[in-house]
Order: sequence, then C-alpha cells, then structure tokens
Amino acid sequence: MDNVTNTRIVITGVGLTSPNGNNLPEFRKNLLEGKSGITVFKDKIMGEVLAGVCDYNEALYQSKKERRRGTRAGSIGIYSAHEAIVDSGIDLSLYNRANIGIYVGITEHGCAETVVECFTIKEFDYNPRYVSHNFNPKGISNNPAGEIALNLKITGPHYTIGAACAAGNIGLIQGLQMLRLAEVDLALAGGVSETIHAFPIIASFKNSGALAHHSDPAKASRPFDIDRNGIVISEGGCMFVLERLDDALARNAKIYAEVVGYGINTDACDYVAPNSARQAECMQLAIYKAGIRPQDIDIINTHATSTPLGDVQEAISINSIFGQYEDVHITNTKSFIGHTMGAAGALELAGELPSFADAMIHHTLNLDNLDPACKIPNVVRDKPLKVDNVEYILNNAFGMLGINSTVIVKKYAG
Repeated sequence: MDNVTNTRIVITGVGLTSPNGNNLPEFRKNLLEGKSGITVFKDKIMGEVLAGVCDYNEALYQSKKERRRGTRAGSIGIYSAHEAIVDSGIDLSLYNRANIGIYVGITEHGCAETVVECFTIKEFDYNPRYVSHNFNPKGISNNPAGEIALNLKITGPHYTIGAACAAGNIGLIQGLQMLRLAEVDLALAGGVSETIHAFPIIASFKNSGALAHHSDPAKASRPFDIDRNGIVISEGGCMFVLERLDDALARNAKIYAEVVGYGINTDACDYVAPNSARQAECMQLAIYKAGIRPQDIDIINTHATSTPLGDVQEAISINSIFGQYEDVHITNTKSFIGHTMGAAGALELAGELPSFADAMIHHTLNLDNLDPACKIPNVVRDKPLKVDNVEYILNNAFGMLGINSTVIVKKYAG
C-alpha cells in the first residue's frame, strides 16, 4: 500500500475553455489583467440573465456530424482534452489506448438535453414520437467522458463523477488514484459544465434568491464583498493530463505541478447550506496527506460563489486554520468567470498553476468592501500580488448535499 500511496503524480498538460479564455496563457493573462468573462446571456425561457459563456472553436476537433449527435458538455470536454494532450506534448500513437483513463467531474448532465426535447415535442402537441433517438446517449450521465473517449478512440475506462460543484477537483483526484493503483498509465481528468443551457437550473437559483444581479455584468460576481447577491452561472471545462512522475521524466515532459494532497468529505447536515467545520476538516485532511503544515500554503483559491451564507462559512473555515499566518494569501477565480459548476475546481486550479513560474497571485475581482462577516486574512484584492516564491497551492471546491473537496499542488523542482 505504501508504494501505491507514495507514487508521485504530476500535471503535464492543461486544456481548457472558460468565459474569459480558451487556453491557459490567455486565461491567465485575463486573470492578471482583471478581465471579466461575464456577459448577458439570452435564454428562451428566462430571457436575459448574467452568465459566463464560452466562445471556442467547436469545429477544431469535431466533425459536423459529431457536433450534431453530441452535447455541449461533450464538446467542451473534447476541446479541453485535445488541448491538454497537445499542451503535454504526448503522442497518443505511442500509448496503448486501453491503458488511458478519462475521469470527468460534472454537477449534472442531461438537463439541457431534456429541455431541448421538451421544446421540440411542444411543436408537435407533445407527441413523444418526436423525441430524438439520440436523446438517450446524449442524456446519460457518462456522456461527457464517453464523447471524449469516442472522439479520441480511447478504449480504457471512462466515466463521469457526479459530485456537484466539488466535481472538478474530484475528477482530478480520481485520475490520481487510478494512476497510483496502476489501473491506467495516463489519465485525462478534470471537469465540465454546460449548465447555462438548462433553464430549470437558472430558474431554481433565481427562485431561491441565489442568482446574482447587477447593472454591470462584469461586477455581478463578487465573492466576500458586502454587496454580493448571488451566483453567476457559467459554462466551461478543464482537463488535465496526469502522469506518474517517473513516466513524465522519462519523456522529458514539462511539469506544471505535483499533486501532493487531497481531501474529500461530507457535511451530512443540509441539502444546500454549507458547514464550516466540515470544510475545515477537508482542508486539514489534504494538508495531512501532503505532509505539510498550514503555514506552508502560499495560495488558497477559494470556492466562494458570492452567496451570503456560503462565503461566510468558507471564510470561517479558512480563518480557523490559516488566520494567524501572514504569508498565506487568499484569492478567488469565480469573481472573473462566475461559477462553472462541475468545471469549477479544475478550471480554478488551472488558473493558479502559472503562479509557480511567475510568483504572481491574481486578485479577487469586485472585492470593493470586504464583508466583516468574512474575516479572512490576506485577501488579494485590487490588483495582482507579486511574492518571493510560490511553493504550495490549495484549491477548494464544495457542492450541494455537503460534498467538499480540497486539492493541494506543489511546485516541481526536481
């Protein structure tokens, strides 16, 4: 078991599409420059809503037929997976594709496809005869990972991981675990979301008073700010190439980071309300597995979604562990791109990885007045912060029904 748990796993490729960037350099540049990706999105039922919308080249890696038969989430996953492989420098022809695994975190899948079918049969007096024969493969939960497998002709294990908004982190964790167990030799892992195309989800957030509103879309997502008023729902995706360190070194790979710690736990107390004590335990578990101390963390990328209760609970959990340490810096990526749901953990981690090279910490956008109830230390605000060195990054991703996840990555220095 020690050999399994001690196997070192590294990130060697990053592919993504986000509301403010379609690759890591572009994404990172816009984070450092304070460029928001939030815009006005027109939904057939909801009308104009604030959302993060991706604008990537869908035809780059998919045929017209594939796009017609597939889903938005699958397309986002395919684009991100291809970009990650290209970024890694891997030649898939040199690999046994039965030994490659695909692990994709999702918040939900199938809702957007159901909406399309309901609109379609409405035109035919709700006659079920007009439901598409493609609905089942489009709507099943393993669809995004399955579409990636079909497109890349990968015959190893593929599945999605339904873990609410913790899913992006947990997709990465699953890839790490399968590599350590020697179940696969290469893992494509991360998360995707097409949630903005499912009006019931938008409506549910709005009806519960949790949907953000602002006259300026770029200012709508404002974690920890006293004037925050809810979530900006966004789409997006991020896939990582994960390898065992020895394999990465053997091919002289570029290494973004080593994944050194993780934690997953459950609040078990409410359907939607978070629990700061359980969140703290999740972070402590990741720190323990990484074999470090809380003060060793340089950056915490917070989950905070701009909800009144959620931001306060995370702030309490962070302060309980890191409050006394002046060199632990806090930031938030949702302030730029909104909440990308199943993709959030992966996308937000990706945006922090360049900090290992440039020692820059991007700021939290729209944090004009820190809520006194969010008593967190060292929040990076107003502009990016240059530090002497970044050694460890902690990334939080929490979700409904009390699922919590934390991932810690370390700068690889040989």
